[in-house]
Amino acid sequence: MNSVSPLWPVGEPWHLPMPEGTLYHALARAAQQRPRHPVTAFYGATLSYGELRQRIDAMAGFLQHVCGVKRGDRVLIALQNSPQYMIAYYAVMRADAVIVPVNPMNKTEEIAFLVADSGATVAIVGSELCEIFAPLLGTVLSHAVVANYRDEVPTDTPYALPACVRQSNEQPSSPGWFRWHEAIAQAQSPTPMTAAPDDLVIMPYTSGTTGKPKACMHTHRSALFTAVLQARWYRLGHNDVMTGFMPLFHVAGMQGSMNAAIVAGATLVLMARWDKDLIPDLFEAHGVTFWNAAPTMIVDVLASAGFRDGSFARLKVLTGGGATMPAAVAERLKTRFNLDYIEGYGMTETMSPTHLNPLAAPKCQCLGIAVHETDARVIDPDTLEELGDGAVGEIIVHGPQVLRGYWNKPDADTFIQFDGRRFLRTGDLGYRDAEGYFFAVDRLKRMINVSGFKVWPAEVEAMMYEHPAIRECCVISSPDSYRGETVKALVAVHEAARSTIRPEDILSWSRDRMASYKAPRSVVLVDSLPRTESNKISWRLLQDAEWNQ
Repeated sequence: MNSVSPLWPVGEPWHLPMPEGTLYHALARAAQQRPRHPVTAFYGATLSYGELRQRIDAMAGFLQHVCGVKRGDRVLIALQNSPQYMIAYYAVMRADAVIVPVNPMNKTEEIAFLVADSGATVAIVGSELCEIFAPLLGTVLSHAVVANYRDEVPTDTPYALPACVRQSNEQPSSPGWFRWHEAIAQAQSPTPMTAAPDDLVIMPYTSGTTGKPKACMHTHRSALFTAVLQARWYRLGHNDVMTGFMPLFHVAGMQGSMNAAIVAGATLVLMARWDKDLIPDLFEAHGVTFWNAAPTMIVDVLASAGFRDGSFARLKVLTGGGATMPAAVAERLKTRFNLDYIEGYGMTETMSPTHLNPLAAPKCQCLGIAVHETDARVIDPDTLEELGDGAVGEIIVHGPQVLRGYWNKPDADTFIQFDGRRFLRTGDLGYRDAEGYFFAVDRLKRMINVSGFKVWPAEVEAMMYEHPAIRECCVISSPDSYRGETVKALVAVHEAARSTIRPEDILSWSRDRMASYKAPRSVVLVDSLPRTESNKISWRLLQDAEWNQ
């Protein structure tokens, strides 16, 4: 049976006290109480809560009155981490529409699928993505608002800027394109917000074993829940300075950084693209107290020649998930800085955490304990019987943060009725110890974890089969000392292409069509691929051989 861990944080209620309204209302309250308090710091520029709300409302009005966005419409957001991302996100919410966050690394073909599947007709994009989105304007998209990140950076910034911020690309002149600053300058007033807690507000995409991404339907209630949860768990307040380095399109950065900061009324230091060399200067200039980081980020920083121990002078909480923190790095953090790495566990299907380690009693390489109002069990994936402490099985979860379902997709295999409740089957294998801590062991599903990003081989294979030379292929994970895992493709080509095609040709072709974390980092040409008795490619045989060599 599920029970609260004996190491549940002292004084913390099991039922999460929730503020009224939505995430937008939380932002509005912060803007009213502390209008001049900085909400973002972006390469030397700060934006206050009052200014942020003004721009959000103006963009929401523009979306409604110029782009024709109505209640429940889906709007794509394809932006790097920036003040514009936060404005776009909350503007779509303020317009009573549904946010569809898009990985800005996606290519036109990938975006086209998301547009068609979600039914979105409006997009808010970074100027560096104009060429990616141009083929879609006037066909499936009717309007696109284009943001230049450089507009939010001082001309005399002391920080090195990534290429996407340095450049200020002009958008196409064809109808339907709008400049960000012109949209804001119109100062259109949005209509009254009518959203209810159970209304749909965000549809982040996650890939499935069918090879096509699926949109997770989340409500205002589930989005607010995990933001409030993390602000309370980490004891965040308006004096805290948090990092926004994890991608904001991903639920880990969206909820653990951006929305937790808004709920707490804190300041968020943003970085458009990850740059380990900026950490010392940014941490010291802003007095960062909370760092939400993937393990690879921490490894990068500690190994950097320019790192200074004093950078962590005000750092109180260091947290993250998506990949296991190496024990040696965790020990180094503890002995050198007296910092514990607070690991957690969650999914796009749960708007991030279902488990977090208690600040006062974390365990290394551990998912943590079930968070507020969350029931987590371990079951036998075949018999569906609940297992006792220490037994390995599939982790299932029930709680307010669990998705309503998949957009326009059946979810019969996703949920299970257990003890009269609807549980999400995570597909992850693990066990629970006697103190209520959960540990991951393996994955029931076929999935590759690249620095915390999920890559589904079936999706990659489906795209690779579009290459005219490929006869059959199998995508597997390969050990990688930096990323944990990386993507490897074993490819058999048609007879006519054997003398001309090279692995480099397929690698280059894949990089042009897929996000960089999905595209294979190695391709091996083979004569044929092993098959099972039912004539399916035996990916498990190839996968096991790769990890056991």
